[in-house]
Amino acid sequence: MGRWRPPQVRGSNYITPEGFERLKQELDGLWKKRRKVTVILSAAAAEGDRSENAEYIYRKKQLREIDRRIRYLQKRLDELIAVDHKPSDENTIYFGAWVTLEDIEENEYVYRIVGPDEFDYDKRYISMDSPVAKALMKKSTDDEVIIKLPQSQQQYCILKIQYTPPNSDSNSAKK
Repeated sequence: MGRWRPPQVRGSNYITPEGFERLKQELDGLWKKRRKVTVILSAAAAEGDRSENAEYIYRKKQLREIDRRIRYLQKRLDELIAVDHKPSDENTIYFGAWVTLEDIEENEYVYRIVGPDEFDYDKRYISMDSPVAKALMKKSTDDEVIIKLPQSQQQYCILKIQYTPPNSDSNSAKK
């Protein structure tokens, strides 16, 4: 029995400028961390028998994980396209939009549609490849949307679409 797994489906290549910058900063931080781990690994290797040296074994594993992430980020950053402009029609949902939804119980939710490399549920950033974002794309304000999830489906009304952060100063100036 093998452990072969089919390759993971690649996400979209779009990213916000902020997300692109975060990935670049992560890559820079990994290079700095790699230098420190290499120094510690060299010291652990100099201690003698490596087969029973826990520090050496741990640092080798840590170095492999850092190298794996560095390789991934270097390849991924070359593929990514930072989308830094607003669409011509700001009343329609496209990449980078903050969308305010209301469910049938009148609960409001605000999501931002971002690339798959920067989704973060705590910030309410959803990937453009997710079922929710796919259902929202190219919809307008006051449209009803039915989002099909694996176990159920949800109905929402689109209340607001904006391309600036909901709590930004430029947004409050418009009110």
